[in-house]
Amino acid sequence: MSRARHRWARLAAPLVAAALLASACGGGGGEGGGQPQQAGKNDINPRPASELKDGGELKLAVNGFPVTFNYLHVNGSEADIFEVVTAFMPTPIHYQADGSAIENKDYLESMELTSKDPQVVTFRLNPKGRWSDGTPITWADYRSQWQAMNKSNDAYLISAANGYDAIGGVDRGRDDFEVKFTFAKKFADWKGIYEILYPQSMTSDPAAFNTGWKERPLVTGGPFKVVEVNSGAKTVSVARDETWWGEKPKLDRIVFRTVPNDTQIDALANGELDVVDIADDLNAYQRATTLPSIELRRALAPNFRHITFNGSKGALLEDVELRLALQKAIDRKVMTNALVGQISPGAQPLNNHIYVQGLKNYKDNSGPVSYDPEAAKRKLDELGWKLEGDVRRRNGRELKLRNLIPANKTSSEQEAKLVQQQLGQIGVKVEITPVPLGDFFEKHVKTGNFDLTHFAWIGTPFPASSKGSIYKTQEQMQQNYGRVGNEAINKLFEEANAELDEQKAADLANRLDEEIWKTGHSLTTYQRPDVVGVRKGLANIGAYGFQRPNPYTKIGYVKG
Repeated sequence: MSRARHRWARLAAPLVAAALLASACGGGGGEGGGQPQQAGKNDINPRPASELKDGGELKLAVNGFPVTFNYLHVNGSEADIFEVVTAFMPTPIHYQADGSAIENKDYLESMELTSKDPQVVTFRLNPKGRWSDGTPITWADYRSQWQAMNKSNDAYLISAANGYDAIGGVDRGRDDFEVKFTFAKKFADWKGIYEILYPQSMTSDPAAFNTGWKERPLVTGGPFKVVEVNSGAKTVSVARDETWWGEKPKLDRIVFRTVPNDTQIDALANGELDVVDIADDLNAYQRATTLPSIELRRALAPNFRHITFNGSKGALLEDVELRLALQKAIDRKVMTNALVGQISPGAQPLNNHIYVQGLKNYKDNSGPVSYDPEAAKRKLDELGWKLEGDVRRRNGRELKLRNLIPANKTSSEQEAKLVQQQLGQIGVKVEITPVPLGDFFEKHVKTGNFDLTHFAWIGTPFPASSKGSIYKTQEQMQQNYGRVGNEAINKLFEEANAELDEQKAADLANRLDEEIWKTGHSLTTYQRPDVVGVRKGLANIGAYGFQRPNPYTKIGYVKG
C-alpha cells in the first residue's frame, strides 16, 4: 500500500529495497543538528535505552483528527492515522533506514520464504502476543485480515489489496502460533503485506471493519494503550500498557494533537509540540533555524509531491490528450525551485512515478510532459479549445479547472498559485478551492470532486507493489483518485510484482512508469524534503528516511 499525506500518506519505494539504494546525495543539518543526507541513512539522534530517562511525555502533531482508527479502511489510509495507530496496534514487519524489512520480534519470531514453487511463506509468531482483551494473537488474525483485504468480499471498503490478492490461502501451521501463506501467484514483495495487524474480531465482520472503529479503537495490541480520544480537543492520548510483553517504553505518555499545518511551527516554539514535520514549508524551515531549543534533522526519503488529474468518465479532463497538453504547460522546475530550492539546494523535478531520486533504478521517463507551453497551445487548438480573449472555449464552454487544495497547507497553496499563473498564460482558467483539512480526502478527493488536486505520496520500501492501488484501474477505486489507467498498466504491475529477479523487476517498473506518463494520470513535481524540527534532548526520533513505523518504545529524553 501507499500512503497519501498531508503529512499525507500512502505510497512505495524499491522492489527489493536495500539493493536499490544508491550513493549519497548532498545535505546537511539545520542550526543545531543534522547529518549529511544519504540514501539508507536516517537522522534521529540514536541512543541506547541506558542513556534515556524513564518517563516523560511526547507531544506530536497530526494535521487532521482521525476519521477512523482502521488504517486498512479506504478512509484510513493517511499518514497521520498510521502514526497514531502504530503506537498501540501490532506491527509485525519493520523497515530499517536502508529500506530492508525485518521481523518485529515482539510479534514474529521468524518469517521465511519456505517454498518458491508454489510460493509459500511461513510466519512463526511470538506466543507472548496478546490483544488487550486477553485473546492471544494467532494465525487466525492473519487469515481473517487476508479474507477482508483480498477483494473477495466487496462489503469490505478497503484501502488497497496490494499483496493480499496474490495469496491463495492462509493456513494454521504446527500450532496456533504458526501461519503458512500459500500464494496463488508469485509476489516478490511479500514482506510488505502485513505491516500492521488488526484483530479477527474486527476483520471478520464488514460492519465492524467499516464503521466499528470510527470513534475509537475497540482492541489494542501494542506497547501503548489508548487512554483518551477527545474529539472536542481533537487529541488522542496513549500511555504505557502494563500488560505489554516486549521492551518497556521509555515514555510514560504520547499525546497526538491536531494542529493546522501552518501553525505547527508556532506550537513547536511555544512548547505545545515536541516534533514538527518541516518538509517543504520554507516559512517553517526558516523559523525553526532561529529556535535555540530545536534542531533540524534530515534524511533522504521516498516521498514526493504531485498533482492528480481527474480523468474519470464525464469529467472535464476525461480526454487524455487534454490532460497531457495541460501538463506540458506546467513548469515543474520553477515549482521545485520555488518550493524547496532553499531547503534542498540543487533540487530537481521528480521524473518518475515509481522510483525517487537516490534509488539506483531511478530514470527520467517524463518525456510526454516535458515543459513546452507552445506545444500545449497547439494541442489545445487542435482539440477545439480556442482562445477567445484571455480564455479558451469550446462550444461556448470555458476551459476552467477547479484546483482543490487543503486549507492552511502552505505548499499546496503555493503550488496551486503557480499552476494558476502558468496555465493562465495559455488561456486556461484555474479556480483555487481550499477546503477544510478534515473534508479534503473523504468528501472531495475520494468522491472525485475536483479537476486538479495537490498532496504528497509517502513511501514504503516497495515501490511497484505498494503503488498498484494508485495507478491500477480496479472495481474499487482504492487510491486511484483520478480514475485514470488502462490494462497495459494493470498487466505491467502484475508482471513486476511476480518477477523475483531484481533487475528484471526494475526494468518492468520503468516500463510501467512510461505507460503512466502516457496516460496523464498525474504530474510528479518534486521529492519532498524529509526535514524535521525536534526538541533538543529527544532521542530516536526525527527524519526516519525509509525507516517505519516510528520506534515508539525507543523514543525518549536523554539523561542529564
